[in-house]
Amino acid sequence: MDKPAIPNSFRTGPDEQGMFGIFGGRFVAETLMPLILDLERHWNEVKNDPDFKAELTDLSTHYAGRPSKLYFAEGLTRHLREVSSAKGRGGGAKVYFKREDLNHTGSHKINNCLGQILLAKRMGKKRIIAETGAGQHGVAAATVAARFGFPCVVYMGATDVARQSPNVFRMKLLGAEVRPVTAGHGTLKDAMNEALRDWVTNVEDTYYLIGTAAGPHPYPELVRDFQSVIGTEARAQILEQEGRLPDTIIACVGGGSNAIGLFHPFLDDRQVRIIGIEAGGRGLDGVEHCASMNAGAPGVLHGNRTYLLQNADGQIMDGHSISAGLDYPGVGPEHSWLRDSGRVEYVPILDDEALEAFKLTTRVEGIIPALESAHAIAHAVKIVPDMDKDQIVIVNLSGRGDKDVHTVASMLGMEI
Repeated sequence: MDKPAIPNSFRTGPDEQGMFGIFGGRFVAETLMPLILDLERHWNEVKNDPDFKAELTDLSTHYAGRPSKLYFAEGLTRHLREVSSAKGRGGGAKVYFKREDLNHTGSHKINNCLGQILLAKRMGKKRIIAETGAGQHGVAAATVAARFGFPCVVYMGATDVARQSPNVFRMKLLGAEVRPVTAGHGTLKDAMNEALRDWVTNVEDTYYLIGTAAGPHPYPELVRDFQSVIGTEARAQILEQEGRLPDTIIACVGGGSNAIGLFHPFLDDRQVRIIGIEAGGRGLDGVEHCASMNAGAPGVLHGNRTYLLQNADGQIMDGHSISAGLDYPGVGPEHSWLRDSGRVEYVPILDDEALEAFKLTTRVEGIIPALESAHAIAHAVKIVPDMDKDQIVIVNLSGRGDKDVHTVASMLGMEI
């Protein structure tokens, strides 16, 4: 496929039909189209509304704990400089973590959920539904629903319910009903399918609080804009702490909300290298991975056209990742556009590499990262030793790893 022409700005967003080049759009059932158009109308009203912005900023500051810290990862930097020296290079860039794990609920997901719950309230909706994989979005959705007094139903694949039991319990404590989905492989794709079915059935009173930068327009745009606080803060913080922009920024990509949130404010800074990390699972030679942009092809899923894992007949494949949050056979459409434009590189990281990065970060930094974030750290571990000492890398630490300790213990042959 030919690369699209390089635009004057990578931050212009989708066109009126919700398209990022050939990606995006709204491929939905006829019953849902009035809701989608109504959502778009309300979104266009609130995104530049000073009262809406003020309420969101107040909640983000006093409830969620923003701004999150930009932390110089001294222990990891020192370790990677030792690796560099052992290779005879004597370099090793400085590594910073954008600490989204310090937010209320333990990940970046609260940023988007606060924005969308205010939008749901503005639209007069009475009930919240959500999908979740790793459980972090489910917890954040249940949290904001509790805060604003909405009943909440969270759809979660049965496989993920089993491997993310701490988050399931948190959602139930918060008053949400967790509905396990047994269809397919019981993962994020299947949970999103069930949430969409619920939405079609309950169009009048229900707001679908999507957790990632995918789905039909305007969801990819509004999720991106709510998550862009990550990159906006990181850009200002690195300028304050180092006096210049970073050389490289890295984030993991499942559906892609934490990544587009970090990337978007940097897209027009052409000197900044931007790298998204996909779940390479057990390798790209087979089907046990979720690297849709490295091993997939364009198709339509969950209301938008994007890169997908699919077989020769166009059927969506389930894929695999050690990380429940990256276990999605597609990606947000803006990422697909950024891939084809060449502005962002997308690289796979294997399960074993993510696990090693998880253990290393815990040991040298005293920070237990989410397995999703460990994929991004793993790529930093690969490239930092070959960089110069005066270079700077920012890794988005999108969530904390409490939820993953059972998975990691199992992988290590240990019992908790």
